[in-house]
Amino acid sequence: MSSDPWGRVDETGTVYVRTADGEQVVGSWQAGSPEEALAYFERKYEGLVVEIGLLEKRVKTTDLSAKDAQTAVDHLREQVDAHHAVGDLDALRARLDKLVALVETRREERKAQRAKQSDEARGAKEALVAEAEELARSDQWRAAGERLRSLVDTWKGLPRLDRKSDDELWHRFSHARSAFSKRRKQHFAQLDAQREEARRTKERLVSEAEALSNSTDWGPTAARYRDLMSEWKAAGRAQREHEDDLWNRFRGAQDVFFAARSSVFAERDAEQTENLKLKEELVTEAEKLVPVTDLKAARAAFRSVNERWEAIGHVPRDARPKVEGRMHAVERALQEAEEAEWRRTNPEARARAEGLTGQLQAAVDKLRSQIEQARSQGNDAKADKLARELEGRQALLDQALKGLHEFGG
Repeated sequence: MSSDPWGRVDETGTVYVRTADGEQVVGSWQAGSPEEALAYFERKYEGLVVEIGLLEKRVKTTDLSAKDAQTAVDHLREQVDAHHAVGDLDALRARLDKLVALVETRREERKAQRAKQSDEARGAKEALVAEAEELARSDQWRAAGERLRSLVDTWKGLPRLDRKSDDELWHRFSHARSAFSKRRKQHFAQLDAQREEARRTKERLVSEAEALSNSTDWGPTAARYRDLMSEWKAAGRAQREHEDDLWNRFRGAQDVFFAARSSVFAERDAEQTENLKLKEELVTEAEKLVPVTDLKAARAAFRSVNERWEAIGHVPRDARPKVEGRMHAVERALQEAEEAEWRRTNPEARARAEGLTGQLQAAVDKLRSQIEQARSQGNDAKADKLARELEGRQALLDQALKGLHEFGG
């Protein structure tokens, strides 16, 4: 008979293993010595030890599912409970029990993680729906349309929720996009209709202007042309492909009439020459308003100049484009100054400029502190590298401060 701490072989060749519940029969061995029998079943025990160790590692370090892990544990437990190995089987059962507890813990952790991910996805999708519903009421057709397309891409990147919740949120999201598209389509359809109406109106005005171009009834015809111009301005813009052509015909018809009137009233040339001189003086006066330093005063001064300009009358036809162009240049400068003033006083733009300046100032201060610390530690290489980075950040800060100064801050 042969034995070791965990098993023995009796005189009949029966192999036993010792457990907490007493000895259990492992098997019968008739092919060799008792020592060989124990060694064989001890190797089977070592095999179980290795398999359990591998499973423990997989559970701890891989994404092995709880179901597959439990199946593997049950398979190993069957082998341990079959008592076909010699060794500390109770220790193996204890390890398997701990493994079951670990699998259950991992199951709960993954369940909690999935619940958290689901909550985060729900929150993200609800935020997308809220923004889409807000955008659906926007009249910023291009910006809102681009943002809605971006929201769709973001939605596609989020995980699905339970079917009912996901379908409900998607329905709201899709409805918001459809509502925006419908409003945008209606807006541009209405705009197209308005431009088509403007085209028809301007074609009528052009036809009348061309019919009047050969009139010699100078006073009433000139008055009618002024009325036609007022109607033209009130009609709004036609489609881009028609507007310039219609305007060229309309203006051309007026030019034909006024050129003929000018030739008939040649004696008025002297008056028009004097008018040109007066308008040039007014243009010179107006040009002194540029660059604009005091918008309110410049606007009032230009209004005064313009009123006197309108009261002067016609100038020689060949001189008109140049003098009017100079006047229009001053008017454009005033408009640009008004736009700049609006941008300067725009609180949203100012807030963005202040926020950027604050971030850059903090970055510059941090870099300076890091440079001082590096110098004090004798790390000149690091200090030099940080100094080069500081130059770039300082340049950005100077640019941001300059922009903020334009806001009056």
